[in-house]
Amino acid sequence: RSEINPKSKHLKVLDLRLSDAGIYTCEYGSHTVSISLHVFKLTISLDGHFLPNEAPELTLMQNSSNSLPDLNITLFNSNNNIVRPKLIQNKTRQKYILKLKQLEATDSGTWMCHVHSDSPLINQNIPFDVKVLGFQNPDLERKYATVDSTVILSWNLNFQKIKWKEGFTGQLNWKQQEGATAHELLDFNVTARGEQYESKKSSHFRFEIPESKPESIIEVKLPKVHFNHSGQYQCQLAYNRRYSQSKIELVVMKVSANPVGPLPRGAAMTLICQVSSPLPSNAHLCWERVNGTQMDIRKSKQHEVKLEVNVSAAGLWNCHLIEDNDRKISLNYLVEEAPVWISYVVIGASIGGSVLVLGLACLCITSGISWQRRRQRAKRMAQARQYLLENKTCQCQQ
Repeated sequence: RSEINPKSKHLKVLDLRLSDAGIYTCEYGSHTVSISLHVFKLTISLDGHFLPNEAPELTLMQNSSNSLPDLNITLFNSNNNIVRPKLIQNKTRQKYILKLKQLEATDSGTWMCHVHSDSPLINQNIPFDVKVLGFQNPDLERKYATVDSTVILSWNLNFQKIKWKEGFTGQLNWKQQEGATAHELLDFNVTARGEQYESKKSSHFRFEIPESKPESIIEVKLPKVHFNHSGQYQCQLAYNRRYSQSKIELVVMKVSANPVGPLPRGAAMTLICQVSSPLPSNAHLCWERVNGTQMDIRKSKQHEVKLEVNVSAAGLWNCHLIEDNDRKISLNYLVEEAPVWISYVVIGASIGGSVLVLGLACLCITSGISWQRRRQRAKRMAQARQYLLENKTCQCQQ
């Protein structure tokens, strides 16, 4: 594992090992030169290939022909920021173990381990690679949509960016709410060459897999969102029996009116704005009349999923979903005024109904009085017959 340059007389040692540490002596004629070789070996757990939320462990070992110095170790991450791990050192100073905190996908890159000693003087930088296979999306992303709109849900994997040369698999699941049964929508696999393949698993859920999309993107398209399409969409990848996942929560909004249809003059209706799941504390619903006043604005309370407003005049109303003073989505509802003849029909129907009810009431009263009189007359006649039967005589007046 060594070679000597004939011209410079330099000794080159290949595939350096801890056991190569020691004193190397060069003799040339009457000249003798000795060099002490100090060897470091840095290893990282899982060969430097991690998933998010996994915690690496570094092992630094040293060997020398002299007594081993007490090392001062400083770690720098891929962004050149100092990382402070938990340091464990054995009594012989031969082995140092550095335990790091949980990683994120953004921690991928070349890290640096700086080793320092005053005696003997050592200033050694040891680079090492950390690769974290995962999603560039947040752990939980919230996306808002309106009924009948088109929604694209995307998960950005970083395997191309970090040049991940090993194969892994994954799948996309959907469930309407926490604790509900999960339905698999599609699965995917990435080969060791970085080739990506996807296939549909559900034929009941209406969605599409876009053909033209960037590499390392998992994407589904909902061409016409229904209210019950809301819920959690969870993308999960698996590598060496280890798993990582990223969720997108889809919140769907719809508007309606009760009663439905044009608003007759003098009548009222209720406009209803509803979302499919409770909103976070920094979000709320708001009804607003176009070209209206502050009196026409209604806001929902915290975590409310439904907001109603009573309307007695025609006009255009907008329902906004606002998060941190930012309008995420809006839906409008046009309250139309019913034609005049419909108003007259409604008024006539109301008057006719009132007259009909009054007539029925009078008829019932009249029938009741007649029935009561007939009953009293029949009662008197029965009493008279009973009286005649008991006396069996009829006295005529002289």
